[in-house]
Formats: sequence, C-alpha cells, structure tokens
Amino acid sequence: MDNTLTPPVFYLLIAWGAVTAVFILLLIWRGVLSSHEDDQIFLDAAEEHMAKEQRELVAKISTLSRPLLITGILSGALLLLAGGLWIYEGLKQNF
Repeated sequence: MDNTLTPPVFYLLIAWGAVTAVFILLLIWRGVLSSHEDDQIFLDAAEEHMAKEQRELVAKISTLSRPLLITGILSGALLLLAGGLWIYEGLKQNF
C-alpha cells in the first residue's frame, strides 16, 4: 500500500496550512486587542480621550469578526476537501 500524497491533496494541504496560519494570527491579534479593552470605564468629561480610545478599540475588534469567520470556514472546508479527496483516491486505488 502506497502512502504518498498525490499532488492535488498536497496542494490542498499547503493551502489549508496557509489559511489556517492566517486564521490563527487573526485570533491572536483579536486576543491582544481584547486584552486592552476594559469592561467598564467610569469617565468624566475631562477623560473623553480615553473613552474615544476604547470606542476605536471596540471598532477594531468588531472589524476582525468577518475575516475571522471567513478564514475559519475556509480552513475547515479545505481540510474536509483534502481529507475527502485523499480518501477517494485511496479507495480508487484499492478497488
């Protein structure tokens, strides 16, 4: 039984690795941004700049949600596709 990967499966695994790396980097970046976010801030009018910084931080975090969703779904789809193709080619060789 030959356990080598065919080129299509190999290329799918490379694409999956790249997309997953981007997904993990986005997760780490969101975690870093979230660690700077405060749950509650009690500010008076003199500290409006701190409130503005928090609003900008929340906006940055919310803009990361769509790329996170897309790369997460793409990573899962590529992994399933590579696994399905690998199983299909293995079954095709055995029968």
